[in-house]
Amino acid sequence: MRRMPPAIVDFHVHLFPDKGFDAIWKVFKSYGADVVYKFYSPQCIDYLGRHGVGHIVFSNYAHKKGIAEPMNQWNLALLDRHPHLYCFAAFHPDDDNALQDAARALSHPRVIGIKLHCLVQRIHPHDERLMPLYEMVIARRKRLLMHVGTGPMGNEFVGIAHFKKLLRRFPELPANVAHMGGLEFQAFIELLDDHPNIYLDTAYSFWPGLPFTFNLGPDVLEKYRHRILYGSDFPNVILPREGEIDHLLRLNLSEAFYERIFYANAMELLDPETIPSAASSQRLG
Repeated sequence: MRRMPPAIVDFHVHLFPDKGFDAIWKVFKSYGADVVYKFYSPQCIDYLGRHGVGHIVFSNYAHKKGIAEPMNQWNLALLDRHPHLYCFAAFHPDDDNALQDAARALSHPRVIGIKLHCLVQRIHPHDERLMPLYEMVIARRKRLLMHVGTGPMGNEFVGIAHFKKLLRRFPELPANVAHMGGLEFQAFIELLDDHPNIYLDTAYSFWPGLPFTFNLGPDVLEKYRHRILYGSDFPNVILPREGEIDHLLRLNLSEAFYERIFYANAMELLDPETIPSAASSQRLG
């Protein structure tokens, strides 16, 4: 079995104020899916640091109007206390000062973009209210973290058709698609050929034997190794975090694959000189 590189970047971690975590864990439990790691943010940061994660890229999201601004104030304070943290900030299009708050958050050098959770926020990725946000993110050379896939559950706001509609308007959109685009793995990975600033993250997609496990095979992973980022979804996972890492390593892919997904791809995106980078499209294969 392959080994991980000595340094890891986790590009998909959730950090919330304590009340936010309490609410999320209650929702998980209502679906019969109890969270393994009921850790609040200081415990999450400590745990990941003790398990080989050098840089943490965290996000949170505003599930309703009025909470994005205080959430982002909390985010900025957390970043100022922890220099190895980076953040996708919260946004809600119904807030009266949504764009002003987003601009303020994006001004922080370690706020690398904005998180949109289309499933939870019940908003289409091509909603007209989001267009000024996309323009701002692109102008400021930041990124988006977008939950736009149908796994592990879906609704009328997610899916490849909605995301393609957005890409027709912004073909160079600098976005990370969470969870490898599951459950529409094939359709989302095919986007990488024509959209050089799209990346996929591994979160919640590599526990073996589950309905939402990535299923396109090792050759596909090798081909697109420059466009895949390791992410854990920690701490809101229903199986041990290490299980996904072990499954990835048991695939016995090239050392270059593991170096890219666990470290190199992430570090290129965290370098503001390479956000976004069209050069990545020339490195596929």
